[in-house]
Amino acid sequence: MVRGGTILKEKIKIDLQKELSSFSKGQNFHAERLFGCHPIVRNNAMGFVFRVWAPHAQQVYLVGDFNQWQKPGVAMTQDQFGVWSVFTTEVQRGQLYKYNVKQVDGREVFKIDPFAQKFEKRPNDAAIISESPHHHWKDGLWRGRHKRSNYFERPLNIYEVHASSWKEHEDGTPYSMYDLTAELVPYLKKMGYSHVEFLPLMEHPLGASWGYQLIGYFAFSSYFGAAEDFQKFVDACHQANIGVLVDWVPGHFCRNADTLPYYDGTATYEYADYERADNPGWGTLNFDLGKPQVQSFLISSARYWLDTFHLDGLRVDAVSNMIYLDYGGHAWKPNKEGTNRNLEAWHFLRKLNKEFKAIYPKAIMTAEESTADTKVTGMLEENSLGFDYKWNMGWMNDVLKFFEMDPIYRKDHLNMLTFSWMYRMSENFILPLSHDEVVHGKKSLMHKMWGDRYRQFAQLRTLYAYQMVHPGKKLLFMGSEWGQFLEWKYDHGLEWVDLNDELNRKMQFYTKTLNHFYLNNRSLWELDDQEKTLEVIDADNRDETVLTFIRHGKRKKDFLVIAMNFTPVERRDFRIGVPSTGTYQEVLNSEMKDFGGTWTKHNPIKHAKKVKFKQYQQSLTTILPAFGTLILKPNMVKLRH
Repeated sequence: MVRGGTILKEKIKIDLQKELSSFSKGQNFHAERLFGCHPIVRNNAMGFVFRVWAPHAQQVYLVGDFNQWQKPGVAMTQDQFGVWSVFTTEVQRGQLYKYNVKQVDGREVFKIDPFAQKFEKRPNDAAIISESPHHHWKDGLWRGRHKRSNYFERPLNIYEVHASSWKEHEDGTPYSMYDLTAELVPYLKKMGYSHVEFLPLMEHPLGASWGYQLIGYFAFSSYFGAAEDFQKFVDACHQANIGVLVDWVPGHFCRNADTLPYYDGTATYEYADYERADNPGWGTLNFDLGKPQVQSFLISSARYWLDTFHLDGLRVDAVSNMIYLDYGGHAWKPNKEGTNRNLEAWHFLRKLNKEFKAIYPKAIMTAEESTADTKVTGMLEENSLGFDYKWNMGWMNDVLKFFEMDPIYRKDHLNMLTFSWMYRMSENFILPLSHDEVVHGKKSLMHKMWGDRYRQFAQLRTLYAYQMVHPGKKLLFMGSEWGQFLEWKYDHGLEWVDLNDELNRKMQFYTKTLNHFYLNNRSLWELDDQEKTLEVIDADNRDETVLTFIRHGKRKKDFLVIAMNFTPVERRDFRIGVPSTGTYQEVLNSEMKDFGGTWTKHNPIKHAKKVKFKQYQQSLTTILPAFGTLILKPNMVKLRH
């Protein structure tokens, strides 16, 4: 027995050294299993081991409820990798703790545990002695199905959510994740969304940051409830055939003095060069993405969220801030090649995506990146960053500016809608109408629309239709689905009272109908990444300010003909060129009375006649409503050869 125990101890010691070594080399992608707080049995005694990386600290102590927060605390010992550790039987689950770090200059500073998996509720930030959340998963059917699917050829229609402001209770307290499981999951199903994407759910001390200034990269924020409740939420989503994505922030972090900044008195997680470390635009600090230990830390964080919560992917926030040294207009120095590229960040993101695709080949990795100077999506061999999707910020900005414009001027700016057609194959795009566009005085999407209230709703319907029929995947921020007029407030629930108004209810019904229409029409999603999915009929009708085009599916007879009118003038006997003779049925009209418009009947079935229109040998005529969108589907057609 003694001999067997000795062998076991030696094996543990060897494994520990291997894990610590791989962390120091930037190759440990499950570092949370090593660092933080973990229950173990040592010398037949049950206790907890604590580990923290603070390479230049003079000494680190463990402090907390168990010693009444008295300095200096329980002394920890350092190894050759700069890691401090201690095993103690004097602590209990549920107690709070921090590290008392005697920094390189001798100052003692209380610091959080960077690897903690549970914190007390903000604004306090002590870690809680606990174990990793555990859930008995029932989503095997969902995960198995998606292992066999190609998500580029699947519908992706995302409902973007800020967890604590979707709904609130009558007393003003926000919904917890338990509440969201009961109400948000059925709402997503009813509304026809394929995925939900949350603004960051990791621990953060300031609600006004919306979660983008993190302190706990391995901790589900206690403000939203228990981590186990989020596991149940994801499980419920998967059983309802809904995917779950979460925003993740590897570029910068909260600069509160008791969190990550200058952890051991030196630049530990941030760049040593203060000009590179400082992020004045957001009041944060930038990670040193070239440091191996930071790479282990961040990639472990990303893996933790997919492993622990069965997420279907991550959206990496603020990629432009990461990959350009001059982003934000502050002082900067060129890299060794004399350019503005942050080479460490570029290599880190490629490494992140390489490791992820090796482990999670079906995880959806999305980047928010606002320039065209770096290829973001595609194979790493193409010299890209390796993401699956990129938010098309250019499309969003152009389209919203167009819809804010007085229609009398739109004929001269129709290219603002079609310019994205020119570059749509340069990346794999998501078309976002996101939270960033409905705050800080930008007005809600509804409020951006030109004209009186009725016309605003009519244009909002056409805006959403354009998003849905334009090549690319989709994202809409919560509240926009019914045309909330007020801007989003992070500390207040959505204006659900709007749904007492008939026009808001009909707008919500329209969005629901449009979402299900998208799910049920393969031509709108299965060839998104191929040139042939879009066929332009007429993009030059400036006088009438109308666009007509076709979306194609894989099958030759699977296509939709789309006509969009961006003026308040109804177009009678409007001619549309079509690819085939036969009949065409109107399958969506944004001006139907059920949606808030005035039409009570659809246009009748149309027969394509041999009347030439542009490059087409046959065409049809129909009535195109003011500010309206029509979608026609071939009924009985004879395909051209």
